[in-house]
Amino acid sequence: MDPQTILQYGVKLIIIFLVIPIHEFAHAWSANKLGDNTPIYQGRLTLNPLAHVDPLGAICIFFTGFGWGRPVQINPLNFKHYRKGMALCAAAGPISNLIVGLFGMIVYKLSLGLYMVSPSETLYWIAVIFQYFTLINVGLAVFNLIPIPPLDGSKILSYFTSPKVDNFINRNQMYISIAFLVLIITGVLDRPLGWLQSGMFWIMDKLTFWMDLIVNAIL
Repeated sequence: MDPQTILQYGVKLIIIFLVIPIHEFAHAWSANKLGDNTPIYQGRLTLNPLAHVDPLGAICIFFTGFGWGRPVQINPLNFKHYRKGMALCAAAGPISNLIVGLFGMIVYKLSLGLYMVSPSETLYWIAVIFQYFTLINVGLAVFNLIPIPPLDGSKILSYFTSPKVDNFINRNQMYISIAFLVLIITGVLDRPLGWLQSGMFWIMDKLTFWMDLIVNAIL
């Protein structure tokens, strides 16, 4: 196994034990702020990875780059606005991935700029690490925004759909989830998810254009 592949898997472990907890903590924090204390009672308002890592989701992240954490249980009846609260809590997770990914993009650009001025093996690997780090964070955000239960996108979608559609999805959630998992495991969704991941990475690159200006000015 070449060093770059080993590094890739190392970054995935960082994602599993650092970024996934941040993602799930964001769900718990937003639910608590909106009036639901359920995540506190269940010990989910924490960054402890043991409280958030889902074994199957972690395996999927490790081998495919896409996956999930253990879902945070919430009681939407505690929200002032049921559907809005559900959508906001669901959106908090992917948003946290995009924020962390933005940080990764900034470090990636800085380390790459330093490498261009003074090439060294250390700076090269730092740039590679944060490139992978950003890509996987972006990938997790894209993946979780897919409107398929139990992913966050399904709860965000429910804010815009009718109760009739919600009831249909709830009745067939197990079958939909199994079919979706089969598509993930067999790699059918790898290409479309890869396109979305690359597109979001490109957007991140454009959003941090100011970092290019700062790096060029300093260096």
